[in-house]
Order: sequence, then C-alpha cells, then structure tokens
Amino acid sequence: MLVSTVIEMKISDEEFDRIVGRSIDRIPDELMLHVKNVAIRVEDRPSPDLLEEMGMPQDELLLGVYTGEALPDRLLTFPSFYPDTIILFKEPLLEVCRDIEELEEEIEITVVHEIAHYFGISEERLAELGYG
Repeated sequence: MLVSTVIEMKISDEEFDRIVGRSIDRIPDELMLHVKNVAIRVEDRPSPDLLEEMGMPQDELLLGVYTGEALPDRLLTFPSFYPDTIILFKEPLLEVCRDIEELEEEIEITVVHEIAHYFGISEERLAELGYG
C-alpha cells in the first residue's frame, strides 16, 4: 500500500514576499505595462466574510482575489483615489505547492489571473480560454 504524505512548506513572511517579487518579475513586461495603480499584498488566508461575499464555501482554497473596479467599468470623470488591489493568500498557496519553483509559478499564474479581472475578464471567460 502506498501512502502519500504531503509536506507543507514552512516559509517566513519575508521569504514569501521575496518569492512574490520574483514571481511578479516573471510576468511579461508587455502585460505589466498596462497595469496601473494596482497594489499587491499578501494575507495569510481569506476571511470567512470574503468567502461568503464571493459565494464560496468556507473550506474553498482561494489563492488570490482582485478588489477594485475593472477598467471597462470605470468612469473617467471619477477616478479612484485608492489603488486596486490583488491579494495573495499565503497559506492556501503553500498548501497547493510542493516546492519553491511550483510556488513561484502558482503565484505568477494567480497574479495574471487577477490582472485579467482588472482588465474586466470574467471567471467564465477565463474558463473558456483555459485559465479558470
């Protein structure tokens, strides 16, 4: 009988932030040049209120979320005073990754996914494109 064990990575907040920085550096400049006034921050995990607001079960593994107004929905006459935000959730990301390379790749994919929401691309459209 084979027993699969999952070894959860333990990474300090400082090291995780460095990994996030390296992951963002991997995103092509052609995409990042069009992203303006978007902050990226890390939280341990999504709050129960956020999951409820999104209609997700409490045990759902949410890796990241975009908060703000998508570009197509903005009014030019009333620009936002605060940056839009991409929140990465450290604990779920660590749960789904086996090593640092996989973590960097998953963070990159998650940030690009959330940038797509910034551009106004829905979850349904991302799934149609094979990114959901």
